[in-house]
Amino acid sequence: METLAQKKSRAGLIIAELNNMYPEVRCELEHANAYQLLVATILSAQCTDKRINMVTPTLFDRYPMVNDMAQADRNDVIGYIRSTGFFNNKSTNILACCKDIVERFNGEVPGTLEELISLSGVGRKTANVVLNHIFHVPAIVVDTHVGRISRHLGLTQEKNPAKVEFALMKILPEEAWIPWNHQLIKHGRTVCIARRPQCGQCQLRALCSGFIQQLTVDKGQLTIENQDL
Repeated sequence: METLAQKKSRAGLIIAELNNMYPEVRCELEHANAYQLLVATILSAQCTDKRINMVTPTLFDRYPMVNDMAQADRNDVIGYIRSTGFFNNKSTNILACCKDIVERFNGEVPGTLEELISLSGVGRKTANVVLNHIFHVPAIVVDTHVGRISRHLGLTQEKNPAKVEFALMKILPEEAWIPWNHQLIKHGRTVCIARRPQCGQCQLRALCSGFIQQLTVDKGQLTIENQDL
């Protein structure tokens, strides 16, 4: 079993390779300010960034400021966001969140993790996205790609997103936290695809404990089959 020091060393090699593979990745949710990114991130749950970017321009034209959204009619908001899925919960959370910002933070999106997660409908993932890209505070955003690939790489066995975040914080250097989010999302969409991972094309495979374990299993099966022959 790897020690923490060994995981840190291997993680450093993974980071270097990811930097070569994805040197210019960024947040793909289009936004002009903290309010827009906060709303877009809430909408992005179980939906693609591409779809969110199709929806938000007209939504923000209709409700350009936090105050506007806080006073919005919920059914009207649903009309704009219906195609993002789970529109009942999302509309409820967005309106409640914006009301919290108006009533408790004078209409300004707060800039600390504690304040952000105190807002209705905002969890650690959403809060960390805003901290990263608006307030430039290093934080690890754990979405399905980041959690799944971090486990596959053998850097954590945790499945709870918060526990994955805390585990990675002990292993990854702080300067890698923001790039890690985007690089693993990109990698999960293009190479380490959940249902059909392209391990043969993956530049991380020599550093990936999941690939090495599978390779060991495959070789073991081949040996058994040969013995049977």
